[in-house]
Amino acid sequence: MVYRLSWSRKVFIAFNYAFLTALSLLCIVPFIHILAISFSSSSAAAAGWVKLWPVEFTLASYENVLSKQEFLSSFAVSLKRVLLGTSVNMLLTVLAAYPLSKEIRQFRWRTGYVWFFVLTMLFSGGLIPLYMTVKMTGMMDSIWALVIPGAVPVYNLVLLLNFFRSLPKELEESAMIDGANPFIVLWKIFLPLSVPALATLTLFSMVSHWNSWFDGLIYMNSPSHYPLQSFLQTVVIQRDMRYLTPKDAELLKLVSDRTNSAAQIFVATLPILIVYPFLQKYFVHGIVLGSVKE
Repeated sequence: MVYRLSWSRKVFIAFNYAFLTALSLLCIVPFIHILAISFSSSSAAAAGWVKLWPVEFTLASYENVLSKQEFLSSFAVSLKRVLLGTSVNMLLTVLAAYPLSKEIRQFRWRTGYVWFFVLTMLFSGGLIPLYMTVKMTGMMDSIWALVIPGAVPVYNLVLLLNFFRSLPKELEESAMIDGANPFIVLWKIFLPLSVPALATLTLFSMVSHWNSWFDGLIYMNSPSHYPLQSFLQTVVIQRDMRYLTPKDAELLKLVSDRTNSAAQIFVATLPILIVYPFLQKYFVHGIVLGSVKE
């Protein structure tokens, strides 16, 4: 049987493709413009000549960003933070979301615990108490100061909790009848069915750790312990001359704030752009479809 599209359907499909293409360009073109600026000379960028292609191509901005040993050490700190922080976030989020996804008859104090977590999203003790807590627990100037204070991202917890609640209850009941304990149910049933949600939350956690810069400035006493974003904020944006060598100061004459900022944005975004395609495939698949058979 040949299915023929009506005229109105063809118009809708054409309009839909045109709209999505325009929307995609709105997201891509600004990034291409920033990339072109980062490869252009300071004079061309200042004159506004750069559009979507570099003018007076130069790598001076990247030399300025990548020439320092502190940059390499801060990059390593950020990688360590992302790997450690994301692992801690996902482990604690899963272990907290699973019991909180149960019904009240299964977990009597579930509502109280959920509100305990939600209240932390609405109210905060403030920066000074948090700083004092980190200092008094001996985490200052260590990688744990960047990981432990945000070990349980409540927003991610709520998302995963609701995703677990949407899974068919028959799967867990049948596993319990076969003798599975809660840990086996979590490991063998809930986690495999939650791959799209886990991939999304993993990306959220990675982006959050990678882009964070303020905690590095307040918890780290030495620039050698700065994560990448804190280092770029201090040296590239604020132009803190204490961390610049004579060679760096000479190189800064060849670049401008605009080209420096563009190079910073691209360097900071590149790792996430590399990781995203590997996680994107999990966003569009319905893993639960067909799990429960009639």
